Amino acid sequence: MTVPAFTLPEITGEQEWSLEDFQGKPLLLTFWVSWCPDCQRDLEAKRTLYEAMTSSELQVVMIHVPGREGSREAGLEHYEKQEYPFLSLQDDGQKTYDAYQAMTLPTTVVVNKNGGLEAKFHDKSSIQEMMPAIANVMM
Repeated sequence: MTVPAFTLPEITGEQEWSLEDFQGKPLLLTFWVSWCPDCQRDLEAKRTLYEAMTSSELQVVMIHVPGREGSREAGLEHYEKQEYPFLSLQDDGQKTYDAYQAMTLPTTVVVNKNGGLEAKFHDKSSIQEMMPAIANVMM
């Protein structure tokens, strides 16, 4: 099953990105909001994973969901304050979040090199639970 296509701007507004831009490499895609303690825990775990990786093979991308946020600016403020080392895109309200049938925050989707869905994880999932799916797409 292929994941839904999207074209979204960076949270900073600098550039637009499409799902096609990430094809050819595995993708770890996380939907998040600034007020969510589970999102903060999850994104810090992903920062640790990202900084520990010796390969640039896995692409790590966040998608801020302003439709589930207090204000559109809250996501950008949080992103800049935390200095995340990976790209964050800005959803159109929550259209992409809904297209991916996400029901919690955070929701993480592991996408293989061909744009196929490998696995989906919800708010209480740990990075350890995600590792088998990540390893699968890295092979």
